[in-house]
Amino acid sequence: MDMEKARREELRWLILQALNAAQPVGAPETIVKNAIETVILDVTVMEIRNQLDYLAERELITLTHRDSPVWFAKINRHGMDIVEYTVDVHPGIARPKKYW
Repeated sequence: MDMEKARREELRWLILQALNAAQPVGAPETIVKNAIETVILDVTVMEIRNQLDYLAERELITLTHRDSPVWFAKINRHGMDIVEYTVDVHPGIARPKKYW
């Protein structure tokens, strides 16, 4: 298994969960990083930004303040559907299988 790929996909899932918990306001990348550090201890701001970009390109989140020192992200309805298991997830996000 490619460990870097697995890490990226897990990070994407954790970002979606963190932003879902931050509804309806959203969260700055620093808060997202703090939430994820409980699972991935050595996560970096650059990794967070790379995956925020990925999720924004997939239209699962909205990014603002990219030109400022701290980015701000908010989950949209497509991202919420993935977190809430109401739609299938496409490859690239390590969402666990629904067990209930």
